[in-house]
Amino acid sequence: MSSADLQLPQVDERTRGALSEAVAMMAHLRGPEGCPWDREQSFDSIKRHTLEETYEVFDAIERGAWPDLKDELGDLLLQVLFYAQMAAEEGYFTIADVAENLNAKLIRRHPHIFGDAVATDAGAVLRNWEEIKREEKKGKPADVSMLDDIPRTMPATLEASKIGSKAAKVGFDWPDSSGLFAKMDEEIAELMVEVEAGQQEKVEEEFGDLMFTAMNLARHLKIDPEAALRRSNAKFRARFHRMEEEAGGGEALQSMSLSEMEESWIRAKAAEAKA
Repeated sequence: MSSADLQLPQVDERTRGALSEAVAMMAHLRGPEGCPWDREQSFDSIKRHTLEETYEVFDAIERGAWPDLKDELGDLLLQVLFYAQMAAEEGYFTIADVAENLNAKLIRRHPHIFGDAVATDAGAVLRNWEEIKREEKKGKPADVSMLDDIPRTMPATLEASKIGSKAAKVGFDWPDSSGLFAKMDEEIAELMVEVEAGQQEKVEEEFGDLMFTAMNLARHLKIDPEAALRRSNAKFRARFHRMEEEAGGGEALQSMSLSEMEESWIRAKAAEAKA
């Protein structure tokens, strides 16, 4: 089945026109009469911008800044158009290939919508999804490890969560979170031993083990570790800002003693609880 065979909602003329114009504009920017900077870019040079734009999308969502999100999504879409245009120039694929591939994947991975499969809840959808992905891998070169399809370049917290989830699929996992709490205590004890020994390389290794265990605990508790840490970051920022305001600025805060700053922190925390 293709998207042409489906009764899908009609895309309005404004959307079609805007997307077509964006594709054409990207081609022009990369063309002979386009922008020198755009023409000089490569897949490697654009990568870091893609990561930055992705984080800016996350930030706008977390702030609930919808006008900013509209702008950041445009910047993220630009990354897709940029890669597709460079790929077209090299003869790899076009933006049409990207969209057609996505359409086919959406149909293939939603047989409960576009086919005869049944999925009455989100759990059933995910089980179908995993089965479909296994089928898709048939005929492709086999991975040396089932972990090979987890990108090593993704943020380490996300990579750790993905690794834990993959291992859990074959039963290599803690039965429940209680074992992970015990494992956290064990890793903290091992870290303290290396800190006291002054073995910096070992300290880093044990700290990494502690973080990896924490990511698995987050998975068992059904917590997004990245979102949880970002929330804590935001909380610290807010409390620290209250401390700066109370002191009369950052320089004044710097002149306070540690005990005075701790008292100010407690007041900032109390004010937050009342808000």
